[in-house]
This record gives sequence, structure tokens and C-alpha cells, in this order.
Amino acid sequence: ADGLKVSADLSCSEAVDQLFHAINSQYGEPPTLLAHCAGSIIIRPMHRTTQEQYRSCLQNNLDSAFFTLQKFIQGLLDHKTSGSAVLVSSIAGRIGIGNHAAIAAAKAGVEGLIRSAAADYAGRGIRINGIALGLIRSAATEGFFKGAKAEEQLAAQYPLGRYGHVDDAAKAICWLLANEAEWVTGQVLAVDGGFSSIRPLVKT
Repeated sequence: ADGLKVSADLSCSEAVDQLFHAINSQYGEPPTLLAHCAGSIIIRPMHRTTQEQYRSCLQNNLDSAFFTLQKFIQGLLDHKTSGSAVLVSSIAGRIGIGNHAAIAAAKAGVEGLIRSAAADYAGRGIRINGIALGLIRSAATEGFFKGAKAEEQLAAQYPLGRYGHVDDAAKAICWLLANEAEWVTGQVLAVDGGFSSIRPLVKT
């Protein structure tokens, strides 16, 4: 089937309503799988983060996740069917990383949303999980990769010796959405090359 392309501001509940209306009109039924990958990045010290930047970060990351998941779940409930959702978080939401205060607050909220919503709807056959990403090289992060030295330094932060690629995130999302993960809900899988959980011994 042909795909449907819709541009929408997911931080606005009315726009999300219109998005799902378009999906339902196109396919005649609500979606049963959701991958929420919307968001924004702000890397600034807390004392230099303006209220506008902070609010924008919350809207783009947390509000958009809440409204999209809310509408997705409502569609499943209305049609009495099961489904699976994955929300994208960040390792900044679970460990302290300098200059990440705004994004940490937003993504920690996303992870709390995942667990609470999973508890609410597990009995309805609706699975809700997430992934917490390390640095993924993408259009959104390309500004970090300024030359070979920068790439080398970024890769060296990760125990597995490299930064992440879009496929690393996509494969984890697809697994969590699929039936292979049918007994998994309320979990946030770290997809971060080991950054948040292990520290190799330093050779001396």
C-alpha cells in the first residue's frame, strides 16, 4: 500500500487529532503500531537556557510524545484491538550529562510516561516501550561531526568504540514493535554502545 505523508506539529493536540483523522480516513482503521521519533536537541548550561528554549524542548519532546501516544491508544480502545508503541528517549534522561538539563528533564518525562501508560493499558493488550539513545549520527546531529578528529573523539566515548547510526535505533524499535517482543512492556532499552551502563578498565 502507498504510504501517507502528513506534516503536523505533534506538540499541539489539535494537530495530532488531525493527523490521526487523516490516517483513519486513508486506511479505514487506526494504526496498531507507533514509533514516536519526534524531538529536538538543546545542549546548553542550565543557567544559559532561556525559558523559551526550555519550554520548546518540553513541547517538542514530552508534549509531542504524550499527545501522540494518547491519540494512538484512544484509537486502539475505540476499536477494541491491541497494539504496540515505542517512544524515543535519550540516555540524558537517565544519567547526568553536562549541558543537557532541558533535554534531560524532557526525556526523563518521556520515560515516566512510558512506564505509567504501559501499566494503564497492559490489560488491554497494548504494549508501550521505549529506547534511550546515545549519540546517533543523523541530520539532527550532523553539526557535532566537524572533521575527523571530532568524529574520533565522539566515538571514543562509547565502550563499543563507535557512535550510533540510524539503523541501530531503527532495528531496536522494530524489535520492540514486533511480535518477537510480545512479552515486553514498560521497558526502556538503552541503545547507546554501552555508554550508560559500563566502563571498561583503563589500560595503564
